[in-house]
Amino acid sequence: MNYNAKKDRYDKMKYNRCGNSGLMLPAISLGLWHNFGDVDNYENSKEMIITAFDLGITHFDLANNYGPPAGSAEKTFGRILKEVLAPYRDEIIVSSKAGYVMWPGPYGNFGSRKSMMASINQSLERTGLDYFDIFYSHRPDPDTPIEETMGALADMVKSGKTLYVGLSNYNPKQTKEAVRVLNDLGIKPLIHQPSYSMFNRWIEDGLQDVLKDEGMGSIVFSPLAQGMLTSKYLKGIPKGSRADKENTFLKETDITKEKLSQIQDLQGIAASRNQSLAQMALSWVLREEKITSVIIGASKKEQIIENVKALENLEFSKEDLELIDEILKSV
Repeated sequence: MNYNAKKDRYDKMKYNRCGNSGLMLPAISLGLWHNFGDVDNYENSKEMIITAFDLGITHFDLANNYGPPAGSAEKTFGRILKEVLAPYRDEIIVSSKAGYVMWPGPYGNFGSRKSMMASINQSLERTGLDYFDIFYSHRPDPDTPIEETMGALADMVKSGKTLYVGLSNYNPKQTKEAVRVLNDLGIKPLIHQPSYSMFNRWIEDGLQDVLKDEGMGSIVFSPLAQGMLTSKYLKGIPKGSRADKENTFLKETDITKEKLSQIQDLQGIAASRNQSLAQMALSWVLREEKITSVIIGASKKEQIIENVKALENLEFSKEDLELIDEILKSV
């Protein structure tokens, strides 16, 4: 494919410094958790990546287990990079992770040095990359010393396999300990990737303070609460939606009558701001500049276009924030 990126791609995207580092990340990043596996339409996946890059989204977030099947999202992205975006590699941030089940036996899961090193080597091969920009420990390992997992991350940097390292799904105490170990090894952790949305505010209870104290950035996943914070569920659960499918993180039982009432009330505030509910939910996550970037998912390019428009209105009045808090506490 003969592709030339749009010349104005950096004009409207907002870029935020990641903690105390020199790295800038787009306020909106694209996650490849869903819709980029072997089971998905390749041309649609490619169209979404191109659309994102043309809108100034320079960061693409992967994990070794994304698909399905596991590993196939990395292969898909690697193919798109080779066919379309190879000339722009130095304008792109590619991240991946290891820590969830990837292959049979005791070495294909969690955070042993054996598992972590094998994982990054496999991920580099699947993507065709020489290095990752960011590589994460995807989750803490309760049975492996944190010194071992962090030692593997540190050696990834020292061997040139990744430029930066990060943590995902670590609680405040685990994060502080991981940072201490990495600092002792001469490596400054760049970023933390937790879940966070209007419906899931756990990081406000300590983690954000830790990240600020340690000079780390934060990039959050599921800012739209698996699609609940979109117009999709305003009138219930539509056929074919994520909540209507089996084997997904969002269950039909999550969409309660009380939750639907909250969604509808939040939609009213979004309308008063001339935003869609999804746009307001993203703006809310990015409020006060405490979050470096939000990871959006998409099944079609139009969703990416809509979500990026959230950046056109990031300001909230005191009254709007108080009303949103009141709605969120109503269940």
